Amino acid sequence: MKKIKLKTKISQQVKAGYPLIRRNDLLNEKDLMNQLDWVQFVTQSDDFLGIGYLGDQNKGSGWVLTPQFYSTLERPFFEEKFKQAKSLRQHFLSNDETTAYRMFNGEGDQLGGVTIDIYNQYAVFSWYNETIYHNKQIIIDAFRNVNPEIVGGYEKIRFQGNGLPESQFIFGQEAPEPLVVKENGVAYATYLNEGLMTGIFLDQKEVRGRLVDGLALGRSVLNTFSYTGAFSVAAAMGGAKETVSVDLAKRSLPKTQEMFETNGLSLDNNRIVVMDVFDYFNYAKRKALSFDMIVLDPPSFARSKKRTFSVAKNYGDLVEDVAPLLNNEGILIASTNAANVTVDKYQQMVETALRKQGKQFKQIGENRLPVDFKTSKSFPEGNYLKVLIYQVLS
Repeated sequence: MKKIKLKTKISQQVKAGYPLIRRNDLLNEKDLMNQLDWVQFVTQSDDFLGIGYLGDQNKGSGWVLTPQFYSTLERPFFEEKFKQAKSLRQHFLSNDETTAYRMFNGEGDQLGGVTIDIYNQYAVFSWYNETIYHNKQIIIDAFRNVNPEIVGGYEKIRFQGNGLPESQFIFGQEAPEPLVVKENGVAYATYLNEGLMTGIFLDQKEVRGRLVDGLALGRSVLNTFSYTGAFSVAAAMGGAKETVSVDLAKRSLPKTQEMFETNGLSLDNNRIVVMDVFDYFNYAKRKALSFDMIVLDPPSFARSKKRTFSVAKNYGDLVEDVAPLLNNEGILIASTNAANVTVDKYQQMVETALRKQGKQFKQIGENRLPVDFKTSKSFPEGNYLKVLIYQVLS
């Protein structure tokens, strides 16, 4: 197993449990070239730090998987990881009300570079770099051995794969289309082999649960950047008097319709608008429309013909645009999955924007990643989801 020397600062962090290796942490960046096998990470003085691998992805260039020494990583090593992960998610294994959840969350479960989501009895593997993908078979075999109840599997390639498909079926039985899963008792139509997304973002289950449990009761709800309308359906199932779902993508119309129909909900009080969200804000202001609740969950980065948007630079502007559409006593659900924005910075952006619009408010809730999206205290940036819930007082 090749030895990879790390610089002094990252060596100290790894000793404290930090798992991520970045390109500039390497004493010799040439080590990244053609490296698809497990490696030993060592200090500049050759002291052992841990076993892991190198592989470029959006977060960095490698992961430490264990501080223990192994001559190689074989199937029993990965089986133990999956046994531990499964034991932490026992609540979901027998929960008929929520049948879609994350079984394995990468570095949170001490195996950076791969996540595994469960949709009923099907598993969806997401590979985030070439090296972990190169070693995927031993990981899949270990997972299947620990989880024999899984009847079929799919994979998503979330790195530049040189001709690899974004999504494909990989073992067992193929899932029906749509595959209807449950979350907080609500049904959602998912598709496990349609590109990188399945139709529902599982990390928002607890926020949608708030809507189902009564936060949206009797309210008019505007769901922006609505994708397949999951927030809208949760709100409607929780007693919202009406919902409006707005997204620029044309596919959002049939996908959202399907979500409502799957739950036996009429579209009479649940409108679906295919429009640029920013254009809709202007339209709503011209028409003097207002809402009792607004869900604001944009992508971290988006580019259209008219504008470029990033959470880090523009989220405050977005809140300023939407604030005039909130009724008195209205609720704003401000959400982002931007890992490069801290909770404090995010909160400051949202609250500053509300004040600029002359709004008085109180924070009535906050959500981070749900329990199945296990995170590590030694890697705080892994807890990327930030959801702040405010009630506007005047």
